[in-house]
Amino acid sequence: MQKDLSNYRKSYEKSELTEDSIKENPLEQFQKWFYEVEASDGVDEANAMTVSTIGLDGFPKSRVVLMKKYTHEGFIFYTNYNSEKGRAIAKNPSVCLSFFWPNMERQVIIKGTAEKVAENLSDGYFESRPVGSQLGAIVSDQSEVVASREVLEKALKDLEKAYEGKEVERPSHWGGYLVRPISMEFWQGRPNRLHDRIRYTLQEDYDWKIERLAP
Repeated sequence: MQKDLSNYRKSYEKSELTEDSIKENPLEQFQKWFYEVEASDGVDEANAMTVSTIGLDGFPKSRVVLMKKYTHEGFIFYTNYNSEKGRAIAKNPSVCLSFFWPNMERQVIIKGTAEKVAENLSDGYFESRPVGSQLGAIVSDQSEVVASREVLEKALKDLEKAYEGKEVERPSHWGGYLVRPISMEFWQGRPNRLHDRIRYTLQEDYDWKIERLAP
């Protein structure tokens, strides 16, 4: 089985990224781009990002999750701490995040260190979730082998009965991670594959070094 994709080509011509137009701080540049992607109304989930970790088996693994907040400190997402990604982060907190917004011909690649957020932040976000999502976080032993879909659905129904009329508390194995960036690269598609790539690298004095990379 094979399929030749060599003729898949596209000319990127929607925008540009120049040194005189960017912010001095990459998190401010990210905010600018994120607002523009949201305003474009061309992406269903602008906060969808790929999280890459180094697994316990030594292999890198990437999966798409939803960013739930970004601040001057970094990027926050929530997950099961006992999941495959959670165990990987516990052993090696060095991670990579990436955003791809094809309608704007843009991507952002972020290298950073992940750490658990404060428990009160995890509590607050958990309380804001729909009850079904709260119960799903409890009933699912994320990344573990499950016998069938029916097993999961029955466990959820049993849990719905058990919690009927009751407040659902956040399980201790579920919560947020903050990824503090040490490097952020902004990629803007350009014609003739001469794409714009601007990289910010955190320095020892907590200032950011800005460099242009060859495409």
